[in-house]
This record gives sequence, C-alpha cells and structure tokens, in this order.
Amino acid sequence: MPQASPTMNVMIAAARKAARALARDFGEVENLQVSRKGPSDFVSSADIKSEKTLFEELSKARPGYSFLMEERGVVEGSDKTHRWIVDPLDGTSNFLHAIPHFAISIGLEREGVLVAGVVYNIVRDELFWAEKGAGAYLNDRRLRVASRTDMRQALFATGTPFHGKPGHDLFLREVEQVIAKTAGIRRFGAASLDLAYVAAGRFDGFWERGLAAWDVAAGAVLVREAGGIVTEIDGDDFMKTGAILASNTGLASQLQQTLRDS
Repeated sequence: MPQASPTMNVMIAAARKAARALARDFGEVENLQVSRKGPSDFVSSADIKSEKTLFEELSKARPGYSFLMEERGVVEGSDKTHRWIVDPLDGTSNFLHAIPHFAISIGLEREGVLVAGVVYNIVRDELFWAEKGAGAYLNDRRLRVASRTDMRQALFATGTPFHGKPGHDLFLREVEQVIAKTAGIRRFGAASLDLAYVAAGRFDGFWERGLAAWDVAAGAVLVREAGGIVTEIDGDDFMKTGAILASNTGLASQLQQTLRDS
C-alpha cells in the first residue's frame, strides 16, 4: 500500500475493525433486530454496532475531534477545527436484503474543508481511500476518473428518492433526459460506493438529490483526488443541500446542463 498519513491509518484501522462485525452479521439478516427509522429507511443492530466501534476507535485515536454520524447525529468535541463525518453502513437496504453492495464511509473535515476519506466495500474487500493533495487509491492502486468526453458512451449512476420523500417527479424527468443522451444509468443503492466507482473510472459520473453529508463526504474526496469534479447540481453547497454531481472534467458540465434541462 502507498504511504498513508498517521490520520489515514487511523481511519483505515477503524473501518476494518467495524467491518468485522458487519461481515459476521451479513448473510444472517433474518436474525437482526430491525426497527423502523422512517419510510423505506431502516436501521438495524448492525448499523448501531458499527457506529459504536467507529466512534470509539476514532475518539481514542483523535481525542477531542467532533463527529457528524448517521445514528448519533452531531457530537461536539473540544477540537472545533476537525470533524469526522461517518456513515457506519451505507447501503442498509442492500445489507438487509442480503445484497452484497454496502460500505463503511468515513470522511474528515478540517476547518470546514474535506481533507480525507475512506470508503470500505466489505464483501469485496475493496478499500478506497484518499487524502487532499495525495491522490486516491483502491487498496494499493492509484485511481483516476474515466477519460470519456462523449455522453453517448458514458455510463452514469444515480439514486432513487425513497418512498415518502419528495422529488420523484423531478427524478423521473432527470432520468428521462440522461437516458436519452447516454450509454445507460445504474442504481446500486449506496452513494459512497457510487462516488468511489466514479473515482475508479467504473462510472463516468453520478448524481443524486436528498443525500446527507455522511453519504457524500468521503466519496467527494475520492473523486477530487482522482482528478474529477464534485459540485452541487444547481450550484450551491452539496454538503448542505445533499444534491451532488460528480464526474470528470469533460462530462461534468454536460451532465449538469442535462439535469438542469429537465
């Protein structure tokens, strides 16, 4: 593996430790204690155990850092300049249906700027990691976004609004516009991995609305360090609005314009 900073080693170690329990639980989803968190959005004992491990490991290694976590929410630390942004199980619905496509996502924000990210695909043992100014990697291989510039040859990923959430009509219009101009669309159900796949050149781009900061923080660092562009669909701050677009420099503006046309 390429040389990683001490902070990155902390992030990787925390992700791998939390992943061990998730790996044990996966495949035994019928035995998990599951509660309803909202329409079509479930939280399982696996989420909670994973988040507890991540919180404990990251707190022990970097005392005082603040947290933004999917289950615990905001945890204020004494160090106001650093914040961990954590999704302990991105792709919960996939996990609960025994679909092997889910990940742990850890982002680090320093003075309001995203500086590091880890997205760990547990089943495939694919560790995506990146640090600001140091590049993006899949395990020990350097990543670059795809080089396609022709929308007709490009493959994009997106996410569908959950039942009970707004935006279905807009989503269908966007899909209609994008499908008419591209090689296709995929919907895999884990935004952090969609962004990691853009960084790896597997997808040419990704867009989705209504996401939370923990869905996108780590993946955004990956895409940028792999040479791509990450922006808000309508030009605002994607960390606040949850409307994110990621692609390479040749396709980002084309995808953005296509979505705006819808």
